[in-house]
Amino acid sequence: MESLNRMATELVDEALDFADELNVAVHQLDSDALVVDFGVSVPGGVEAGLMLAEIQTAGLATVQTRVDEVAGAPLTHVELSTDHPALALLCSQKAGWELAVEGFEGLGSGPARALVAREDEFARVGYRDDFEFAVLAVESDTLPGEAVVEHVAETAGVAESGVFLPAFRTASLAGSVSMAARAAELAVFRLSELGYDPLDVLSVTGSAPVAPVADDDETAIARTNDALAYGGQAHAVVAEPFDRFDEVASTATDEYGTPFAEIFADADWDFYEVPESVFAPAQVTIDVGGGDTHVVGERNEAQLAESFGL
Repeated sequence: MESLNRMATELVDEALDFADELNVAVHQLDSDALVVDFGVSVPGGVEAGLMLAEIQTAGLATVQTRVDEVAGAPLTHVELSTDHPALALLCSQKAGWELAVEGFEGLGSGPARALVAREDEFARVGYRDDFEFAVLAVESDTLPGEAVVEHVAETAGVAESGVFLPAFRTASLAGSVSMAARAAELAVFRLSELGYDPLDVLSVTGSAPVAPVADDDETAIARTNDALAYGGQAHAVVAEPFDRFDEVASTATDEYGTPFAEIFADADWDFYEVPESVFAPAQVTIDVGGGDTHVVGERNEAQLAESFGL
C-alpha cells in the first residue's frame, strides 16, 4: 500500500486548487507549513466536509451524500464506504492525536498519526507510515499556528515545511459533515476494542445524519456524537466469526439513552475522559463470509429529534 500521507497530500493539493469552490481559505505560515481553513473563520460547506473526510481517510474511502429522514424531517446524510477499513479508518480517520500546545487545544485526525504510530491500533494493524509530509486534520475553534506546526513536525519526524493542517470547528457545516462520515469508523473501532482482528474486517459502509450546526462547540460535539450513537448505521463484511458481535452497537452500552451533552458534561468536556464504549454506531449489520449475518442495535429517532431540536 502506498503511503497514507502521500495519498492525503494529493487530496490537500486538490483542495488548494479548488479553494474558492470549496469555500476554504489557505494560510501559508512563515515556516512554509500550510493551514487550510475548512470551517473555522470561513463558511466551508457540504463539499468542504466531504473533501475533509476524504483527506482524513487518505483517499481510501468513497464519501457521498444522500437525503433521508429523521423523525419525518428530510436531512442530509453522509455515506462512506471503504475496502481498506483498518488503514483508512483506524490508522487514518480516527481522531487520536490530542493537541495541547502553548494554550492551543485541538484534536487531530488523519494519516499524520501513522507517522507516529503510538496508538494501539497501529500495533494491531501492523502499519507505520514513512513519508516526508504529514497531514493532520485539526478540530478546534481556532486555527493552529506555528507552535502547533513545530509540535507536529517534531513528533511526526518531518520538516515544518512538510506539515499540512486542514482545520475545522465542530460547530461548522464541514464539521457536521465530516463527523457524520465516521459511522463506519466507529463500527470498526468498536470491533477492534472488543478484541476482533481489524484486518479481518474486509469492507465496511456507514452512514449518519448531518447534525444541525450549533452556535457553540460544546453543543456541536453533543449533536454530532448523538448523530452517530442514535442515527449511525454500518454494514461490515468480515472474514471470521466472533462471539461479541452483539456488543458493537451503541445500544449495548450502559450509557445508551443518555444524551451526549450529559455524558460530556459529566466528563468535564474532556474527550479522553469519556468511556470509549460510547463511541459506537446505533445499528450494525455484520456479514461473516460464508457464515451468518448479524444485525445488532437500532436507530433512535426520538433521541435524535430531541438532540437536533426537530
